[in-house]
Amino acid sequence: MSDNAPTPARVSGTSARRRGSRRRGAALIALTLVAGLGLPAAYSAAYADESTRTGEAGGHKGARTDLRKIVDGLVSDGRRPAALLSTRERDGRTRTYTAGVADLATGAPVPADGQVRIGSSTKTFTAVVVLQLVGEGKIDLDAPIETYLPDLIRGEGVDGRHISVRQLLQHTSGLPEYTQAVAENFTEFQHRYAEPRELLDRALKGKASFPPGAKWEYSNTNYVVAGLLVQKITGRPLAEEINKRVVERIGLRHTYFPRAGDMTIREKHPKGYFAEQPGAPLRDVTVQDPSWGWAAGAMISTNSDVNRFFTALLDGRLLKPAQLREMRTTVPAEDPVAGSRYGLGLMSKPLSCGGVAWGHGGDIPGYETRGGVTESGRSVSVAVTVLPGALDEVMEVEKAVDAALCR
Repeated sequence: MSDNAPTPARVSGTSARRRGSRRRGAALIALTLVAGLGLPAAYSAAYADESTRTGEAGGHKGARTDLRKIVDGLVSDGRRPAALLSTRERDGRTRTYTAGVADLATGAPVPADGQVRIGSSTKTFTAVVVLQLVGEGKIDLDAPIETYLPDLIRGEGVDGRHISVRQLLQHTSGLPEYTQAVAENFTEFQHRYAEPRELLDRALKGKASFPPGAKWEYSNTNYVVAGLLVQKITGRPLAEEINKRVVERIGLRHTYFPRAGDMTIREKHPKGYFAEQPGAPLRDVTVQDPSWGWAAGAMISTNSDVNRFFTALLDGRLLKPAQLREMRTTVPAEDPVAGSRYGLGLMSKPLSCGGVAWGHGGDIPGYETRGGVTESGRSVSVAVTVLPGALDEVMEVEKAVDAALCR
């Protein structure tokens, strides 16, 4: 769930967290430790782009050339089968670019603005629903989760009576991570349905990482609990609430939370690849059950829809002003990008050209997504079709986003 389908969170929904000299700010599945992919030479510089704007041609040729170079650079090193990039300007002008191949076996071209698993970007959708319920007076951000889910959050050093709803959304609860179990045996989980309570039970076998509120540390478990909270308060499935309150409300036509048992990607898409260990051959993992990422990372979308979502969110179309302010109130967050901060399901990252970008990335076996929206309203989303195998690979995608936003 990075920071994303199943995303079980950044781990795809899950972003199982990667443990190393630096922890990924968006906890992702330890499965992300993939390296030495050794892709065939066939897949290199082919790319396509589309530019659209109501009543007007696509835009400045130099800007388009720069964006093509950015997306092509993500596959030119031979470590990624495909890359997709979409931009959206404040005036609604959009552009999409692709590089590489959608299918290593056939060499098929990458579909423009194809669907991908967005992993931990799902967290922002979940957080929006929780904050809408706060705005409706049904949830108190500073109430203990015990108020709503009595006797559920218990473990070694873990007590729901001392963990607030805010701390869940902010990753300051100290709840232990559950995705390590998935990371250690993704083959078992790839085609198996996992109940949210199973995910929580796995987490609570571990001990608290720290006392609630003592520090920030990304844990997908926080969002499993947040999803259970939504279902308890509304009496409806989380997927239904996200669809009604977010997806339909702002007209995201290519975004959805997979139904139980839905392991495919419904619309045109590039295949997602994964290596079981560094140096192992890439394996097609496009078809997978994202239930293990659930509220932390199970959703599927397109780059352009993700841009629309974050733009609408920051424009105040999904939350009341008071709840949007809460969402944007941040704490320092460990992340590959120095100066990153985390709010309530929303991150800010400094840009090389000044200012910050707001968003939330995602990782899940097969896909890595990153992006952001500037204060001026420009948005960029990037997706690649293999998880990063090293920190420098993570930073290449982060730098691509920065370059696109600062061009």
